[in-house]
Amino acid sequence: MKVSRSLLVFAAVIAAGVTLGTVSTADARGWVGDPASPSATSVSAPTPTPTVPANGAAPTFSEDFDTPAAAGGQFATTYAGSWQPYPDGMANRYWSNEIISAHDGYMDVAMDGKRGAAGTFGTPTGAWGHVGGTFSVRARATGGDGNGAAFLLWPTSNVWSEGEVDFPEGTFQGTVGAFSHSMVKGQERSAVGLHTDATWRQWHTYTTEWIPGEAVRYYVDGQIVLTVTQHVPTTAHRFMFQIGNWGKPGHLEIDWVKTWDRS
Repeated sequence: MKVSRSLLVFAAVIAAGVTLGTVSTADARGWVGDPASPSATSVSAPTPTPTVPANGAAPTFSEDFDTPAAAGGQFATTYAGSWQPYPDGMANRYWSNEIISAHDGYMDVAMDGKRGAAGTFGTPTGAWGHVGGTFSVRARATGGDGNGAAFLLWPTSNVWSEGEVDFPEGTFQGTVGAFSHSMVKGQERSAVGLHTDATWRQWHTYTTEWIPGEAVRYYVDGQIVLTVTQHVPTTAHRFMFQIGNWGKPGHLEIDWVKTWDRS
């Protein structure tokens, strides 16, 4: 299947590291309810297929949220081996324990426009040390207009210039984007990326393949949509998500999360 691409290039310093595209400018961190965020550019919608590394290896981490667990602390206890949330009240924005539950085989983030959620996927000891690998999540959102989410690889050191990789990211009423941020100190807000044709309103599988220092590849339902070869992280990162505390009520539903660490 032929996949068309258009790129949103946010900093000329890293534009050369992106496969294919046309150029425009925007702020990669403007997704959260910002009407000025970049409009969608075309990436043909692929046919959904499972995405795993080519060698068929078993994931080093997998969670399918099949065990029901109520919000209010039960979810955090039940999934303590898979989910490491931000403390409730952090930045007066995130209240993960209060709004996250599991039912019907998925993780449910119940947006109320007042409380956001954030946390890291993985075990208490294994979630923080990814140096390369493949990271895959199947998700959709219902409602939540004006809000949005970012799934991302973030430096375990919290040093932004070690690289930020975002996918999927975007406002829930829009299309899903993929972004790689600059690793130049002082220019971390600049990024390269694209908006796909995938929307949050349907189930999709989003996969990020990270080869340290070489490339980051982004896939929607098993189809590659973007390759970035400059400003590729080389240090330990964690795979996490953040969702805002604004917008209309709704639900972010996560069917499963899988990661494959590089050997």
